[in-house]
Amino acid sequence: MSSSFLAFCRDERPWLLDLIHALVAIESPTDDKAAVDRCGTVLASRLAELGARITRVPQTAAGDHLIARFGTAARQVLIVGHFDTVWPIGQLARMPIVEREGRLHGPGVLDMKAGIALGMLATRAVMSRHALDRVGVTMLWTTDEETGSDTSRAVIEEEARRSDAVLVLEPALAGGALKTARKGIAQYQLTVHGVSAHAGVDPRKGVNAIREMAQQVLALDAVRDLDRGISVNVGVIHGGTRSNVVPDLATAEVDVRAETLADAAVLDRTMHALVALTPGARLKVTGGFNRPPMERSPGVVRLFTLAREVAAAMGARLEEGATGGGSDGNFTAALGVPTLDGLGAVGDGAHALHEHVELEPLAFRAALLAGLIERLVTE
Repeated sequence: MSSSFLAFCRDERPWLLDLIHALVAIESPTDDKAAVDRCGTVLASRLAELGARITRVPQTAAGDHLIARFGTAARQVLIVGHFDTVWPIGQLARMPIVEREGRLHGPGVLDMKAGIALGMLATRAVMSRHALDRVGVTMLWTTDEETGSDTSRAVIEEEARRSDAVLVLEPALAGGALKTARKGIAQYQLTVHGVSAHAGVDPRKGVNAIREMAQQVLALDAVRDLDRGISVNVGVIHGGTRSNVVPDLATAEVDVRAETLADAAVLDRTMHALVALTPGARLKVTGGFNRPPMERSPGVVRLFTLAREVAAAMGARLEEGATGGGSDGNFTAALGVPTLDGLGAVGDGAHALHEHVELEPLAFRAALLAGLIERLVTE
């Protein structure tokens, strides 16, 4: 059956490429609501052409999210992705959409407008054989994934709780491997309050906030355990006003990542338990884990096993892997809903000037997704 999906997707390659081109041609940076909504209008129209029932989830701080439902069943398989990008308006002039040497280049093509198109083609393939009256397919396309999914997290989790499984169409790992684990991501801000003083006349009266921050940075370095997947990175530091003034304020932005929910909980407690090491200094810690870890749970393994079987039926070997980056799959997996990530396009250069997708694997990726959806809606 998977081989017939492959034939279908190969025949529909022109339709797929037309859709990818159309989506990439509408620039949609996360922080430009009007631009993102323009892309959403085109996407909603294309979804409606496939027979989807469209629900817009209005936003003021971001573009409107889109929910597209196929089939009449109460149960559903949820397909998740986003159509916002990291690229500003005007990037197309510097990164034109072009096919070259078997690759399609353009801003947002890999992350992740090609993935959206693959999901739509795969659903078309499934609907050519099934009525979706036992288990339906719901697509949730969001508009703020690139900035942390602040406005979309609630609707992602709401739809996930209603779902038998979640399929995330973020780009594949190198070589086409799927993502069965992701690190959780936390952002913290450390603020050190000291006491200002004249650096030459009254240095003893001062409490140097930058010196205290330096000690905190060294202490945080000791928290890292890369062998266990625990990373702590102090990426931004601000402090002081003039070289002849003992600084009374310093701030730092800290990125913390962990592979397991248990480690994330310990790290969060550790961060909020930090205390000043310099007499007279005060320390404030804010922030926490925005994306919980996506662990390789039995539910995740089951989905990957199904996907591997679908690939094998088409004569291909499918691999899996983990990544330190996060996606909206972190939210759904943390709820205990079986989640499989990295089902989107194969390529390279997400967030980079050489962003592209490989053209040859596109039909296979759509057929793989179609076969997996078929297994889930008919089992």
